[in-house]
Amino acid sequence: MGQLFLGTHHPRLDDKGRLFLPAKYREELAEGLVITKGQERCLYVFPVEEFQRITEALRTAPVTAKAVRDYSRVLFAGASDESPDKQGRITIPQSLRRYAGLERDCVVIGANSRLEIWDAQSWDAYLADQEQAFSDLSEEVLPGIL
Repeated sequence: MGQLFLGTHHPRLDDKGRLFLPAKYREELAEGLVITKGQERCLYVFPVEEFQRITEALRTAPVTAKAVRDYSRVLFAGASDESPDKQGRITIPQSLRRYAGLERDCVVIGANSRLEIWDAQSWDAYLADQEQAFSDLSEEVLPGIL
């Protein structure tokens, strides 16, 4: 099993569109990573190995399924492979910063097998909605597991 990404971090974008990765994950991501568009206008950050696993899964999915074609096109067309610099910074391409509305204050969250990068205000709004829904759940989301 690969790295388990957890927690919430609050880095800032610098003037060159660079962001410090959370220190605890720099070693795992030092060999390279892939940033791409995620759902709800955030960015997904995958270790290269995890992105390769997703690529293989999509490669074996039926291309006759329109949803698979659509998802694959957006995922791969927007993807950027990056390597952190010696300080643990990654450069987020302008097109991805625009997609996620990243200006200055960001939130990086651990989301199991990936990190997500959010604009801080977007994350706060999303979390406010989702925490209440999470708290109010009256049935198991994953029956028998949680």
